[in-house]
Amino acid sequence: MNIAMEDIVLYEKQGDIGRITLNKPDKRNTITLDVLELLIEKFNLSAENRDVCVIYGAEGKHFTVGADLKYGYELLTNQGRMKEAVQFMESWQILTRTMIAHPGIIIAGLHGWVIGGGFEHTLFCDLRIAADDTRIMLPELGVGLFFSNASTKLLPRIIGEARAKELMILGEEISAEDAFRIGLVNKICKVSSLNRILSKTANMIVSKDHLALKYTKSFINENQDLSIESVLARESIAMIMTGKSENLRERLEKFVKKER
Repeated sequence: MNIAMEDIVLYEKQGDIGRITLNKPDKRNTITLDVLELLIEKFNLSAENRDVCVIYGAEGKHFTVGADLKYGYELLTNQGRMKEAVQFMESWQILTRTMIAHPGIIIAGLHGWVIGGGFEHTLFCDLRIAADDTRIMLPELGVGLFFSNASTKLLPRIIGEARAKELMILGEEISAEDAFRIGLVNKICKVSSLNRILSKTANMIVSKDHLALKYTKSFINENQDLSIESVLARESIAMIMTGKSENLRERLEKFVKKER
């Protein structure tokens, strides 16, 4: 099945929810420079469209088996493609910067194999929901590669330093159940239920106050490296800003009427 280049990463918007989808199922959603550039483009487009929530998923049996190793080998061994090789490596990092900058809540829907950079770039998704057939593996050290997407910072932050070292150094696969047990994914569901659970979660998110959601995402991402006093000051400003919104008054009015 031949898929046009512009269709290997899809984007659609429905109300406040955007959906970005890897669409190379015949190639197990392998990632090349073209794919990375399209992901960056689609996440930027989603941000410009002010999507409050983004569902990030993939067509086919696997979310992604990560970098296309044949493609990567060609880049590294062909001197004429050295510039493209540098662009390929840097584009992984640009993708993470793009996802960090997105003001909306990003939910990754994982299934099948999720390998190497294919998993690492989901670490800055705000939620990860995994189908029960999900298998995660970070095999970089075994093939002489290194990690990307700020994973050497993000993975220890999410699951702790000891667990992060175990996954990165040993490179063994872990199941959806093990990923949930150590806090690497937020929820597990049946493969057949994944799209429904993703949509249900996204709809629950966009029903909440949009300004408060934006503050929550940015503060959790940024406040870990600040002093307590700095965090208290930032939270005070956010409380004032959300407290001034008409949306808050409307929500409180509904709550008060229910309590009467």
